[in-house]
Amino acid sequence: MNNMAAPRRKGRKYDQVLEGARAAFLQDGFDGASVDEIAREAGVSKATLYSYFPDKKLLFVEIARRECQRQADEAACITPPDLPIRDLLTFAANRMVTMFNSSLSLSIYRLCASETERFPGLAQEFYENGPLLARTLISRFLRDATERGELKVEHPEMAADQFAELCKAGLFARRLFGVIKSAPPEEAAFIASEAVETFLARYGTEPRD
Repeated sequence: MNNMAAPRRKGRKYDQVLEGARAAFLQDGFDGASVDEIAREAGVSKATLYSYFPDKKLLFVEIARRECQRQADEAACITPPDLPIRDLLTFAANRMVTMFNSSLSLSIYRLCASETERFPGLAQEFYENGPLLARTLISRFLRDATERGELKVEHPEMAADQFAELCKAGLFARRLFGVIKSAPPEEAAFIASEAVETFLARYGTEPRD
């Protein structure tokens, strides 16, 4: 992440500063979020902010690191074990559709993408701890399900990518470009359900009516 070390000093207002900076960066990006705005969002003085983070770049990198870890934690929960194949895919689809429909997730996505040139490696770390980790977990599940005879998947990584794209269908582009503010719950559930049905039509082993 640009090899910038996060400051070691912490105190009672450290988390408060991070929360305020996170809100400011998500709203206005790195350039748009001024130190005054960050301090105002955090409810601290500029002197207090600088005592924790003497450089706005260090603060941005720390926020990005935390968001990458959050993405990793969420991706790790995307495929719980010990569920029938349809139920597991439905669980994963609903988690992914919820993520693609989340204003916070989209803001983080835009933030990391827009600051790629300023911070080489940031987008890569975000990708590795979010989409790539989810792809790895899903492809592993697809490979295991194929070995058990529950699915017939020859290329698990490609199938995992296809599943993710099915969960974006009719939603992600509209949310990303601000065409809609949010998909209603019934539409999100329909997208997840259709993703599962389409995926099983291609890779399922159960006979279809």
